[in-house]
Amino acid sequence: MKVNKIRSALYKSAKILVDVNAVQKGTVGKRIAKRAAGKTTGRLLGKLFK
Repeated sequence: MKVNKIRSALYKSAKILVDVNAVQKGTVGKRIAKRAAGKTTGRLLGKLFK
């Protein structure tokens, strides 16, 4: 259970770092579009393979 908490924290921090990097490079719009596409794809696949 401790490993899952560590992994979750690492993934959250990585997501924040990528968002900060997108702000610095000026590609926030592209980042938002990719995250929205990933969420939509994940939901569709989740429904297909339920």
